[in-house]
Amino acid sequence: MKAIVIEAPRRAAVKEVPYPSPRPDEVVVAVERVGICGTDFHIFEGEFLSPYPLIPGHEFSGTIHEVGSDVTNLAVGDRVTADPSLFCGRCRYCLTGSGNQCESWGALGNTVNGSMAEFVAVPAANVVLLPDDMSFATAAFIEPMACVVHAMNRLRLRAGQSVLLFGAGAMGLQLVQALSQSGASELAVVDVSDRKLEMARSLGATEGIRVRERDRLAGRRYDVVIDATGIPAVIEEALTYVGPAGTYLQFGVAPVGTQVRLDPFELYRRDWTILGSMAINRTFLPAFDWVKTGRIALEPLVSKVISLEETPAFLAAPKDPELWKVQIQIR
Repeated sequence: MKAIVIEAPRRAAVKEVPYPSPRPDEVVVAVERVGICGTDFHIFEGEFLSPYPLIPGHEFSGTIHEVGSDVTNLAVGDRVTADPSLFCGRCRYCLTGSGNQCESWGALGNTVNGSMAEFVAVPAANVVLLPDDMSFATAAFIEPMACVVHAMNRLRLRAGQSVLLFGAGAMGLQLVQALSQSGASELAVVDVSDRKLEMARSLGATEGIRVRERDRLAGRRYDVVIDATGIPAVIEEALTYVGPAGTYLQFGVAPVGTQVRLDPFELYRRDWTILGSMAINRTFLPAFDWVKTGRIALEPLVSKVISLEETPAFLAAPKDPELWKVQIQIR
């Protein structure tokens, strides 16, 4: 079968690789759509804790092609998506409700071969059946939406709180919708793109601020500040807008080893709460439920659909600040 293989940092190619025969408790999914995530770029650049060679891809949908011998609740031809998380289920973190901190944490496309391929093997327990009216494009968004749900669970936003969000990419715009539906009053979004800020306002932001015009933020403080960029300089600036008794949430994925400056006296004096939000923590089904009701707009966030063959060049090219989600059409 064909797959994208990242052989080393900044070295990716379409290659013929072995078909992933299922274990007894697995199914093999014939992949239809795969979303390209910021983490995939980090893996390509060598900025994530991933082994090489690796088939990336963890946001996907497709149809079941083969079922393992112990699988009785799924059948060939079922339309599905799947939680890519691979938790051990035995360590203290798994047993105390923090599976995303599993001592043996893994995920499809991050630590084992993923879905940027014609076929991917998936634990049957992770599979979710799609309703007939859900497209493969929407279904490939369930995983990133599950990251948003975990972030919202961490944040515990209170009705009426003011929020400042840096980054109006695909993840930022999913956060905009979640925040606006969860009680944010003022919801200001900062980005480099007018087009992205216009979309943010249409999805629930109360204000869009161009990066070059962020002097408009001078003197303003917010109950909640969120970074969805992962850019160290942006993170440092974002922290300066956290108000007294405020909360800062790091949602964007920064390169491993990144450092930012923080004044610990301000942290102490202002009673700040600083949170991280790592991937998914049993939030795939809640995200699926949120999406299938149509309350979150996802397909408008697909900026471009490319082929498997076009993907290595796309990963290597400079990022286009006007793009939201790019998905790969496998078949």
